[in-house]
Amino acid sequence: MSSGIAILGAGIFATEAHLPALAALGASSPPLKAVYSRSVNSAQAFAEAAVKSLNLAAAPDVYHDAGSDLDALLARSDINAVIVVLPITLQPSIILKALAAGKHVISEKPVAPDVKQGLELIKTYNELYKPKGLIWRVAENFEAEPGFRAAASIIASGRIGKVVFFRTVAYNHIDKSSKWYQTPWRTVPDYQGGFLLDGGVHTIAALRTMLPSRITHLTGFASLNREFLAPHDTINAAVRAGTDFHGTAELTFAAPTKSRPVTDGYVITGTQGWISVNFGSVVRVVVKSVAKTEDGSVEDEKEEVIEEPSRGVERELEAFFGVIEGKEGALAIGDPLEALRDVAFIQASLNSNGALVDLIDLVPVSL
Repeated sequence: MSSGIAILGAGIFATEAHLPALAALGASSPPLKAVYSRSVNSAQAFAEAAVKSLNLAAAPDVYHDAGSDLDALLARSDINAVIVVLPITLQPSIILKALAAGKHVISEKPVAPDVKQGLELIKTYNELYKPKGLIWRVAENFEAEPGFRAAASIIASGRIGKVVFFRTVAYNHIDKSSKWYQTPWRTVPDYQGGFLLDGGVHTIAALRTMLPSRITHLTGFASLNREFLAPHDTINAAVRAGTDFHGTAELTFAAPTKSRPVTDGYVITGTQGWISVNFGSVVRVVVKSVAKTEDGSVEDEKEEVIEEPSRGVERELEAFFGVIEGKEGALAIGDPLEALRDVAFIQASLNSNGALVDLIDLVPVSL
């Protein structure tokens, strides 16, 4: 019997992002054999959606807490990997349960609700399960986006010279009618930062992917501007990467309008140019650069525009399956420790209140 995968979680993102990604991968994806949800209704609805999206002859088997449960699913020998798409505070225990059952795991971001839990989770994986050859990756689709990775390659090539400063702005409008807000565990979050943790790690992961040096320090302030988005909905931070460069990060989910100010999501400036990146259904990268002649004069500006369709979820799953199968050239993404740095950035911004925070003290270079 061929080995397959299971999806643990049957919510919005599992249905609207993971199923289309599996469909896009087609035969290169292992067969989807089962789905688990705490609710029988959501599990069955997901199984029905999977039949249509993946063109299956039969629905994946359904597991839920009121019947055949997660333990029964994890006991199956024909499932060797799971995709965990569950509420933030549930994920650490489910990740460990799946690893203990001998399954490879890819779990949705954030890696954990806070730095302390994340460090404990990673140490447990490193000590108990990594030596057994089990793979655990964090599904951070911004890290996998071809557009962000193209920008990273351009910066690494020296096209804009040495990076000297950057800016990122994430301007989001969430109201009570939002499908994301109406998810019960997001309506009354039992984790720090609310949407800033859930969605803000994407912005920081994109920075982490593109910048040539690790962000080491920040000082910032957090606030709550719309009461229903408690505990916080906005952070503003000034950050630096050692002595290499510095920048600013502005993240809000309390924008008063759905329309956004005309501003780039990311601008990274170097000694010989700059690069802007904007995320949407297409990731648009604009590179402006200059070159100096031998006498030091500046030549005309050069412009390059790259547009990559957004397919980060597809790419992260492709990379995960590639690592499991031992394929050469599988994309090296999803490192849990790197994903924890995104959580550390948000956590430090929430708690800084103007004090300087050393991010390496929170998450060391290695464990």
